[in-house]
Amino acid sequence: MGYKVAVVGATGNVGREMLNILADREFPADEVVALASRRSLGTDCAYGDKTLKTLDLDTYDFTGTDIALFAIGSDATKKYAPKATAAGAVVIDNSSLYRYDPEVPLIVPEVNPDDVIGYAKKNIIANPNCSTAQMVVALKPLHDRATIKRVVVSTYQSVSGAGKDGMDELWNQTKGMYVPGQEVDPSKFTKQIAFNVIPHIDVFMEDGSTKEEWKMVAETKKIVDPKIKVHATCVRVPVFVGHSEALNIEFEEELDEDEARDILRESPGIMVVDKREDGGYTTPIECVGDYATYISRIRTDPTCDNTLSMWCVSDNLRKGAALNAVQIAELLGRRVLKKG
Repeated sequence: MGYKVAVVGATGNVGREMLNILADREFPADEVVALASRRSLGTDCAYGDKTLKTLDLDTYDFTGTDIALFAIGSDATKKYAPKATAAGAVVIDNSSLYRYDPEVPLIVPEVNPDDVIGYAKKNIIANPNCSTAQMVVALKPLHDRATIKRVVVSTYQSVSGAGKDGMDELWNQTKGMYVPGQEVDPSKFTKQIAFNVIPHIDVFMEDGSTKEEWKMVAETKKIVDPKIKVHATCVRVPVFVGHSEALNIEFEEELDEDEARDILRESPGIMVVDKREDGGYTTPIECVGDYATYISRIRTDPTCDNTLSMWCVSDNLRKGAALNAVQIAELLGRRVLKKG
């Protein structure tokens, strides 16, 4: 007997990826239900070689649902997640609503799988921010070996992290640059994104950082180690899918680049592509549709003791969101629910 799984927000970028990945990884589900808002009622969603018709989230009865993968915003999650958990479903939430709740585990399966047991307090597991997820996959095996003191990270985040509206704005602005009279003013973003970069993701906070930067700090501490210091600068770039990060990592113990490279090669969820030649590294366009977090440009930072720099790239719609949620569901099934 397998699971009954509901994908909430099935018509969005992340929801569609969740359905694709559930099918691709052959998740042991007897039934998968696609849920969306009323305006998307009846929309077709692909699930492997099947087509699912979306049902109305507002009237759906979660009774009998084992796992509900939520890919909707925080406001909607606040309304519908309690309905799902009250009916007995375990909610795996991709929004930021529960990430910082001390009674809700924040999980990246390659990093802190044992924390999944904490789901029982509220029947909820939180999925981290997309930029955090790929970074902590790279940090954890190195932290286990040499203990990380401090991380300085600069991100280069694709527009898909801002949803379909972000992708549409980049597409339309790019077209408008070449067609007189069809220029598109910024709407989703604060400045033009086509042929530009914007050092601003989410709202500004009192200390001058943005909330996206704050998320990377808080989530790394919760997932990996509260003692790690993180300083982030998060930038939106004109790339459709795939987040990139430049990491500068200071360790308590000596760790040379060769050993770090070997550790990362043997670590789950990581693919090392690190040749010191033209093209011997991974870029966002090459990681689209892949499950791995790619690491390149591993090198010693000579300006600071026990410090390495590296380049980290991943498909943000997959490892940063949908894949991680499905991996959590798989982990939950192996460790706790044990059906199928």
